[in-house]
Amino acid sequence: MDTKILLENGTNELEVLEFKLDGNAYGINVAKIKEIIVYQDVTPVPNAHPSIEGIFMPRDTMITAIDLKNCLQRGVSEPGGLFIVTNFNKLDIAFHVDSVVGIHRVSWRDIIKPGSTVSTSEDGVSTGIIKFDDRLIIILDFEKIVTDINPETGLKVTEIEELGERHRNNIPILIAEDSPLLNKLIVDSLKKAGYENLIHTENGQQAYDVIEECKKEGTLKDHVQCIITDIEMPIMDGHRLTKLVKEDDQTKDIPVVIFSSLVNEEMRRKGEALGADAQLSKPEIGNLVRVIDELVLNLKQ
Repeated sequence: MDTKILLENGTNELEVLEFKLDGNAYGINVAKIKEIIVYQDVTPVPNAHPSIEGIFMPRDTMITAIDLKNCLQRGVSEPGGLFIVTNFNKLDIAFHVDSVVGIHRVSWRDIIKPGSTVSTSEDGVSTGIIKFDDRLIIILDFEKIVTDINPETGLKVTEIEELGERHRNNIPILIAEDSPLLNKLIVDSLKKAGYENLIHTENGQQAYDVIEECKKEGTLKDHVQCIITDIEMPIMDGHRLTKLVKEDDQTKDIPVVIFSSLVNEEMRRKGEALGADAQLSKPEIGNLVRVIDELVLNLKQ
């Protein structure tokens, strides 16, 4: 699905596709979408999770269809409507929705963190809310929805144990990740891998504030020698953070690793244009450690 925003770098904006489900308005980052197709019959999968409708094969590619209404505890979808076909974490997944409204271009600063506004069915699977004059659009956490259905698609923390015996390393690493669960998993995994000097923040703005404070105090090298950042984050996204770091003479040599479910071909090109030193898909925590090992080795040389 082509959108011109994918060609722009570090704008701190995103395009959100608004769709309807059971009369409610929801949103998904356009960067996750491959295409939108009319509902088609699926082949049921024996003993599958209740939210999995089945599989189908458009253009010889097998895709799993997920009943989003079932995921949100709003009943079971009837045949009809649309499939939003997505690609993230190297997976092709179709989400069954009632209808599509349109695309909105918004700043990450305009996305409100979920709170009491979100009803019980979206509790835990919403990453943010967009307020319009007459309605709220709830942005769903599609990665969490898929991981809840199949935990094997989530962060593979067992890969850390496979790395074997590790030396302790005091290189200071700054982490920007808005998901509390993933933030903790990344921190725990890096500590298991020997990296103990970690600062973790909830979004790009918090991470950039740490950098700016260290610059002012003259302690940048003591606190930030490597940055790991997600892409999708409220207030400031990872691409904007990367742009700010790489355009600043004081910080441009700090390695930036983008660790996101959105590392597909188009987004990889965008990250490269911004100067990211490495880009990895979310499940690859073992590869994240290997990449940091290489970057740290270069820092020491």
